[in-house]
Amino acid sequence: MSKVPLHVLPGFVAAARARNLSRAAASLHVTVSALSHQMRGLEERLGQRLFDRGPRGLRLTPAGERLFGQVAPHLDAISAALSPQPPRSPDSLTLSVMPSVASSWLIPRLPAFTALHPEVELSLQSTTDVVDFEREEVDAAIRFGPGGWPGLHAHLLFEEWLLPVCSPDLLRRFPQAERGDFAGVPLLRDLGERWHAWFGRFGGAPPARWVAAFDDTEALQRAAVEGMGVALGRLTMARPLLDSGRLVALTANRLPDRYAHYLVYPARAEKHPALVAFREWILAVAADERKDSEGIPQAGAGSGPRPRRRGRRR
Repeated sequence: MSKVPLHVLPGFVAAARARNLSRAAASLHVTVSALSHQMRGLEERLGQRLFDRGPRGLRLTPAGERLFGQVAPHLDAISAALSPQPPRSPDSLTLSVMPSVASSWLIPRLPAFTALHPEVELSLQSTTDVVDFEREEVDAAIRFGPGGWPGLHAHLLFEEWLLPVCSPDLLRRFPQAERGDFAGVPLLRDLGERWHAWFGRFGGAPPARWVAAFDDTEALQRAAVEGMGVALGRLTMARPLLDSGRLVALTANRLPDRYAHYLVYPARAEKHPALVAFREWILAVAADERKDSEGIPQAGAGSGPRPRRRGRRR
């Protein structure tokens, strides 16, 4: 094996992360052909294949995985050491939030936080991308998931509940849906197959044909608002639409989702003053709202949860 030129390693790491030569080349400001030539030369010098190339892009071979694990951390450390680090203001807070949660839950409550902490300069990143806290200048994130993320602090904010919702117009056309009878009613499917869990819990059967399927909850609930069909919506996101009358809940039954909403952040941000203030505030708001939702009914037991407060001041 001949000596490997170090200048090709950033290209290897970029290609391994992007799983696509075009995107990797664009990030490095080189041509695709130049990067492809570098990768083939690297494989020849090492005497082993690093990538499997297919129609959907690149996939690391076991040898490629080993090399990536050995090289990438060192290149990241060098990049971090050479990057200028501007002074970090204790009153600035960069927060990553999923767009659906930002619009339906967080933003309506933020005025209470800004009134309580006018000194905090909040930068809100609305994105579905998973935050890489080691590479991005983000202090914390609000994420929907199972919890227990390695290397991160995670505080439970609130659980999520699923319920069938539709537009008032659709309900007038299919009044049986208000009794939880969905036979013959147009249903909208999410790609998580939550309807199957719903029918397994409360009875009934999936339709032979779904009207449409969605991989995004916000788009799913928007289709329900437009009268396309009945959606199994998330209570947190659906509540503003329910409160405004654009959606109606069809049954008192609620199905607990397998995931919940969390505030997550790395150890480096734990004592950052702006995050400390935000963490104290949002955990208090979430605790209040969990308390308000303790009486969420199960199959056939009473009415839905009480209205939630929009936040509290201390």
